[in-house]
Amino acid sequence: MNTQHTATACPFALDPAASDIHGEAARLRALGPAARVELPGGVQAWSVADPALAKQLLTDARVSKDAHRHWPAYIDGEIPETWPLRIWVDVRNALTAYGDEHTRLRRLIGTAFGPRRVRALAPAIEEITAELLDALAPDEEGVTDLRAGFAWLLPLRVVNTLLGVPDVMHDAFRAAVGSLFDTGASEEEAVANAQAVYGLLTELVAVKRETPGDDVTSVLIEARDDETGTRLSEQELLDSLLLLIGAGHETTVNLLDHAVVNLLTHPGQLALVREGRAGWADVIEETLRHQAPVATILPRFAVEDIPLPESGVTIRRGEMIVVNFAAIGRDPGVHGADADRFDIVRPGRREHLSFGHGTHYCLGAELARLEARIALPALFERFPDLALAVPAEELRPLESFISNGHRTLPVRTAGAVRGWPRRSRSAAARR
Repeated sequence: MNTQHTATACPFALDPAASDIHGEAARLRALGPAARVELPGGVQAWSVADPALAKQLLTDARVSKDAHRHWPAYIDGEIPETWPLRIWVDVRNALTAYGDEHTRLRRLIGTAFGPRRVRALAPAIEEITAELLDALAPDEEGVTDLRAGFAWLLPLRVVNTLLGVPDVMHDAFRAAVGSLFDTGASEEEAVANAQAVYGLLTELVAVKRETPGDDVTSVLIEARDDETGTRLSEQELLDSLLLLIGAGHETTVNLLDHAVVNLLTHPGQLALVREGRAGWADVIEETLRHQAPVATILPRFAVEDIPLPESGVTIRRGEMIVVNFAAIGRDPGVHGADADRFDIVRPGRREHLSFGHGTHYCLGAELARLEARIALPALFERFPDLALAVPAEELRPLESFISNGHRTLPVRTAGAVRGWPRRSRSAAARR
C-alpha cells in the first residue's frame, strides 16, 4: 500500500486498546502539528493534533473523505476486505462524500437533525430520562452501572424514536451499535459486526417500506433532492441510517459518561452548578473540550499534495489524515498550562472542535446537547448523593481510539429523592 511521505521517523503506532488516550495525545502533540501514525493493520496516516491546522484541513477543498475516489491504496485493492476499520471507508453517505456529492447527501438527510425535529424530541427525551432513572436498580453490593443503565440507553432510545425503530428491534440495535467503534476488534469480529449492523438496517428499511410512519427512516426512503431530482440509492439509504445512528448515539453516550465522572471527581465544580454560579451548558461545553467524545476521527485523504510550511512536512496526494480531537481539546496554546484541568467556568470552554468543523460538522451536535441539558440535571436531582463506586483511576476506558468513554460506570445511588417529579423540563432544555 502507499506509504510515501516526507517524514523520516517511524510512524507512531496508535494503541488499538486506547489504554491512555490523553497520554498518547500529549505525545503526538509533542511530535508537531501533524505526525505520522500507524493504524491497525499497518495502515499509515497523518494525525493532526494542532487546532489551527485541524481547522485549516477540515475546510480545505484539497482534503476529501471519499476513499472510493481519493485513497489510491483502497482503489488499487491494497486494503484487505478484513481490515478492522474498513466499514469507515466502505460506507457511502454524507460522512464519507466529497464536493457536490457531499452537498447532495447532506441535503437529503439534513432534515433528520433539523432544529424543528430536534426541539420536538424534548418531551420524549424527558419521558425516557424519567423512565430510565426509575428503572435504575443497584446490585446486591449497592452498585449500579450508570453507563449501561442510563448513559448508553438514553441516546439509543432517542435515536430509535427518531428513526422509528420498532420496540422488538431495540435490544438487537443495542448489541450492534457499540461494535462499530471497537478499534481493538479482530478482523473476524469486525466483519461479523458489520454484517450484523447491515442486517438490522436492512430489516428496518423493509419494515418501514411495509408500514411507513412519522419517522426519519420513512422520510429518507421517500426523500428526493429538489435540486438534482435524485433519491438515495439502497446503499446510500442504509449507510445514511448508519451515519444517523452514529451521530445520534455514540457522542451523547460519552458526553454523559464523562460529565458524570468529572462532576463526581470535582465536587467543587458540581457545587458551582448547584449554587447557580454556573449552568449545565457550561458543564456540557467543558466536558466536550476536556473529554472529546470522539477522540480520533477517520478518515480523510489528500486530493493533492498539501505542503505544511510551519511544520516542515508535506501531506502527499492520497495519504490518509486523521484528526485527534482529544489532543486538540487540551492544547496548551489555546487553553493554557492548565488545559488538562476540568473547569466549567474556564473562559475558553466553548473553544473546542469536538463536534468537528466546516461542512462535516456533526449532524447530531444539537441533539447531543439537548439530551445532556435534560439528562444531567434530572440525574443529579434524583440522586443528590450520587457517588462513584470505585476510585476514578480504576475506571477502564473503551477499547477504541475513536470512541472516548468507559466500559462501565459503577456508581452508588443511595439517597434517591423519593417521589421525584416527572415535571416538564422543556424550558430548561431550551436554555
